Amino acid sequence: MYKKYFFITLAISLIINISAGVRTVSAQNSDIISGLTHLSSQQLFDTANHYYHKNSFDTALTYYSLFISTTPQNANFELQKKVVEAYNHSALIYRRHMHDYRTAYELLIKALILCEKSGYESFISKIYTNIGNIYNRFGKNDIAKFYFLKALELCQDSILMVAIMTNLGPVMLDQDSAFYFLNTALKISKQHDRIYSCNILYNLAVLHKQRENFDSAHYYYQLSLIDAREQGDIEMETQTLLNLGKLFLETNRADSMMFYVNLSNTTAKKHNLLEILAEIYLILSKIDDSNGRVASAYNHFRKYTELKDSIFGARQIAEINQLQRLYETTKTNQQIEQFTIEQQIKGRIIRYQRINLHIILAVLLFVSTVLVFVFFQNRKLNTAYKVLFEKNVKIIDLQRKSPDQDSKKYQKSALTEDMQEALSNKILDIMEDTSVVCDAEFSVDKLAELVQSNNTYVSQSINTILKKNFRSLLNEYRIREAQRLFSESDMTIYTIEAIAFKVGFVSRNTFYKAFKENTGVSPNFYLKSVQNSKM
Repeated sequence: MYKKYFFITLAISLIINISAGVRTVSAQNSDIISGLTHLSSQQLFDTANHYYHKNSFDTALTYYSLFISTTPQNANFELQKKVVEAYNHSALIYRRHMHDYRTAYELLIKALILCEKSGYESFISKIYTNIGNIYNRFGKNDIAKFYFLKALELCQDSILMVAIMTNLGPVMLDQDSAFYFLNTALKISKQHDRIYSCNILYNLAVLHKQRENFDSAHYYYQLSLIDAREQGDIEMETQTLLNLGKLFLETNRADSMMFYVNLSNTTAKKHNLLEILAEIYLILSKIDDSNGRVASAYNHFRKYTELKDSIFGARQIAEINQLQRLYETTKTNQQIEQFTIEQQIKGRIIRYQRINLHIILAVLLFVSTVLVFVFFQNRKLNTAYKVLFEKNVKIIDLQRKSPDQDSKKYQKSALTEDMQEALSNKILDIMEDTSVVCDAEFSVDKLAELVQSNNTYVSQSINTILKKNFRSLLNEYRIREAQRLFSESDMTIYTIEAIAFKVGFVSRNTFYKAFKENTGVSPNFYLKSVQNSKM
């Protein structure tokens, strides 16, 4: 087993110098490693994950190390995400299976720095959780609590949230808060196939034991043991067996205590669970000492101290604290550098803003000049339109007052002047009816029918008395109605063409011509003048 780890250490030292041990490797090991370099980064990563999930951790670690060492620093975001995950999985292997907490911490710090650099923020909560677990192992509950709370604040994944709350419960000084986090985690766990349930139940049992609720503690330990066996979690099963032994020790049930301690001892040795084995040796030492077996007690205590020193050495704590300070210093330097860059950028932005301001002012000045020019031109044009309008109105009035040349042809007509006057009055009465004159089918024949005369007499009366022809008279009344419609506020929803059709014109051009003949201006100008007068 130790030779196997020796080979892994040599391989990793050659690739990224993660492990500080032997500095040279044999030619055989170099050939093995060089045989893997033909694989692409994606293949190395996928192969590492394959062995990791098959619990072949030594092989997985070799592939992860190769993947990390062969990935360029300027890799794209997706590849950098995989490097972060490789660091994280490697750290878990060192922490859980090799008990090398110093290397595990170093890898997690590298992963954290890369996350912050690449913007892989969704993974930071997982790294904080694993860093908190390392401090928790060393009894640094205050620091562990700090990292767990930071992880919980950033967490967006419900399954990871269960893991964080499960770890957060035991480090909370306030037991009510601890119960809250664990019970919340248990509720969420039930929604996800009881993931981490054995750990949650185990921590609930520990809390009840601290409160001396021994029956509740025994209940939750048993539930945790069942879940651990169903999930195949050997480490949790062994730890729960040991804690059941401790529980029976405190309740003075020696037979049950020895049964569970011996059962956990057998499982811990079989699976090389060194941390649990160290606890077992300490308990066995206390039991031997209480029963007067001094030599056996000393032997068990010696084994306990050897394992404890190898796993929780003061040197590792010092190295981890040093790495933490290094990380904080590096982060501070990065913040200072970022601040300097931001100040330079702000200076450039201010200069650009000043230039832009000058450009904007120049543009505004130009636009203002153009607008003033356009305003006076429109004003001049409107004045010209008004003059033209007045001249056209005068011309139309003169035309209306001038004798009609066609009246000579009616000299031999039997229609007397009085009869013409009476007939013209009837015609004007009819023309006042907008429903009649605005009918597109309205004609001189229909007008003659309405006044009970013939079209000849009607035309004669219009020409002689009114001094115009039928078409001019009809257009005059229709345009008068159009002017009225234009002046109504609710008629702005209609187009000019719609108004033309509404007053009886079937052609847009005919309406425009008739409107200008009767008013002296175009419909557009007239409508605009009406709207301006209302403002």
